[in-house]
Amino acid sequence: MKSFQALFIEKEEQDTSLHFRDTTIDELPENDVTIEVHYSGINYKDGLAVLPDGKIVSEYPFIPGIDASGVVVETKSYRFQVGDEVIVTSYDFGVSYFGGYSEFIRVPAEWVVPLPAGLSLKEAMILGTAGFTAALSVDAFEFSGVTPTDGKIAVSGATGGVGSLSSAILSKRNYQVVASSNKADAAEFLQKFGVSEVVSREAFQPEKIRALDKQLFAGAIDCVGGKPLAYLLTAVQYGGAVTTCGMSAGGKLDTTVFPFILRGIQLFGIDSVLCPMPKRERIWNRLATDYKLANLDELATEIPFSELPTALHQVMNGGVTGRYLVKIK
Repeated sequence: MKSFQALFIEKEEQDTSLHFRDTTIDELPENDVTIEVHYSGINYKDGLAVLPDGKIVSEYPFIPGIDASGVVVETKSYRFQVGDEVIVTSYDFGVSYFGGYSEFIRVPAEWVVPLPAGLSLKEAMILGTAGFTAALSVDAFEFSGVTPTDGKIAVSGATGGVGSLSSAILSKRNYQVVASSNKADAAEFLQKFGVSEVVSREAFQPEKIRALDKQLFAGAIDCVGGKPLAYLLTAVQYGGAVTTCGMSAGGKLDTTVFPFILRGIQLFGIDSVLCPMPKRERIWNRLATDYKLANLDELATEIPFSELPTALHQVMNGGVTGRYLVKIK
């Protein structure tokens, strides 16, 4: 196999830099399945990986990228054949194991998900880890028993990848979504996906958070943690549910037991990294069927592989609405 391009993070003293490098298959970790990558994406964790103090990457040089979709070109696993279209996300991929910002990857078979019927390789990476996390959140939310007739659903961080996709899936499932964002184009962007109301970020983080506030929402999908999560727990009505999956607003949760013991609130923690494969495949199949979004392309800005370094820095500067789709091949 000829050499190919991969994006490496390198570290010198206290700073990091990004460089495309000619790479050979022998420079990749030895493993079961070799995949020609067609698409990747950019997630918040990918942005953190390029920061010298992002606490994602521990050894350099390193190929980041926690998402990839492509075609199997070599396999030692009975689960896959050459030519199979597949998705790789989660586990150590792009964190402590070379990731998806490479024209070829080599990964353990147990990390690989067959592309479900109803999704293209491109659509799978418009979704990526963000879409998978959003679908896990909505799936947990529906499991809680909260229905569209119970009232409004709050979504924090709604213009980010997980927030926008959660809002879109909830709207498709006929929930009335109240989304928070301070971005100027938030309302126009989110209303394309059926969001009924867009409020400021401050609406979900008042100066003073009471032990119990007015019961404004049937439930909430929190994508940022910190103060917004603490507030939403107090503003969910009796028997409601809240999911949480992020911490861009802080990892500390200052709350009381009152929402749980006086209103029977359910709080679901959402983890996409170690999600078991049977559940993983079920959620990806939901993304291809009853969670499938008709206007998925409108959620993403497609960029060529060559523009990836610039886009990674834009993500960390908060300059992105929706998703970046990275066309590798």
